[in-house]
Amino acid sequence: MPLHFELVTPAKLVRSEDVHMVVVPGTEGEFGVLEGHAPFMSTIRDGAVQIFAKDGATPEIIQVRGGFAEVNEKGLTVLAEHVEG
Repeated sequence: MPLHFELVTPAKLVRSEDVHMVVVPGTEGEFGVLEGHAPFMSTIRDGAVQIFAKDGATPEIIQVRGGFAEVNEKGLTVLAEHVEG
């Protein structure tokens, strides 16, 4: 089953889609999230969110600055202070 991923800034919803995996630049280090991940919350540092649409796919990279990431039963939400591009 896919992971539901949302990328949000204070201004707008940037992305909302089902993906295979997302790697997030946490302040304690990068972490990957797949469907079924345990509930989790982390602050994020400036860096690259890597979005893998399918298993083995080349990741799409989105640069973010600051914020939080939350994993719950609905999926992964990244609340970024700013998204590049």
